[in-house]
Amino acid sequence: MKNFDSRVYSISDFLEWDQNGLLELNPDFQRRSVWSEKAKSYLIDTVIRGKPIPKIFISQRLEGSRNIRVVVDGQQRLNAIIGFANGDFTISRAHNPEMAGIPFSDLPPDIRADFLQYEISVDLLFEMEYEDILDIFARINSYTVTLNRLERINAKYLGYFKQYTFQYGQRYVGYFLRGKIMTKARVARMAEAELAADLFVALVGGIQTKKNLEQYFKEYEDEIGPLPDAARKFDEIMSYLSAIYAPEELAGTNWSRIHLFYTLFTSLAHMQFGLSGPDPSLRKRIPSSAVGKVRVRLDEISSKYDEVAAHMEDDAYPVEYKRFITWSRRGTTDTSTRILRTEFVCRKLVEVL
Repeated sequence: MKNFDSRVYSISDFLEWDQNGLLELNPDFQRRSVWSEKAKSYLIDTVIRGKPIPKIFISQRLEGSRNIRVVVDGQQRLNAIIGFANGDFTISRAHNPEMAGIPFSDLPPDIRADFLQYEISVDLLFEMEYEDILDIFARINSYTVTLNRLERINAKYLGYFKQYTFQYGQRYVGYFLRGKIMTKARVARMAEAELAADLFVALVGGIQTKKNLEQYFKEYEDEIGPLPDAARKFDEIMSYLSAIYAPEELAGTNWSRIHLFYTLFTSLAHMQFGLSGPDPSLRKRIPSSAVGKVRVRLDEISSKYDEVAAHMEDDAYPVEYKRFITWSRRGTTDTSTRILRTEFVCRKLVEVL
């Protein structure tokens, strides 16, 4: 028998209940509030932008003629929303530069009105004993999967590096999918954000092992540093790459393999801007008029890859390609192999410019 009902309440409803002592945010089975101010800011920015947040579970009990709402799940979200409305904190610049540092009371009237009218989905639990509520709380917090590395980083950091890399992952996810660089299943586990983060690291700190990703989330948590310039370069490289290969065309080449796509991106980045790691002498800016030449050479590398890979023991096939293939099969995300692959591609491109 169903003993809950799905409803929608506005933020103003929750504020009114809280002000009148009709909202119990800290029942004894709840975890205590542990959100950082940055986590709270990220939630508020989600609300301000009119995007959905997870539903909240509450139960009700009567105290005389007063109907008390008890939060079963969603304590930290509601604490953040109420705290923001009360002026306890403001939105971080990393999340919303236009609204950063402005107390709720000083926001434009239309923004305040939209915030107060924002609707939160609620599952309302009826006539439940304390033991039943404990069971519901335990069940709600049991439906989780083991987080991968980037999902753990995503839960830990909320600053500038995360915002840039997630924004750029979303910006180019269509290209990544149509180019067969990743699947929708992998995107569901943040593969597009992980790739964008990996490429931002190369632009900011040079080509290096993927193991260093978290270091950059941490370093640029509170400081924006060189990220705007890296974002400009990212767009320029992707624009040039798109001129060379439409995503559907890329999908038919070896460049659609994610580690080789990384190499294609870093090779173009090194040629255009110079990256830390590869030989500086291999830098040569690619004019827009050379798109055709670059495409022919990249197609050649891709087709040669398959040909040589099938004859690795045959001395008649070029050693340089055998090495490139070896660097593409072993330790594919290590610093040394990433640099060697990039240098190989840059050397081949310089030859036709």
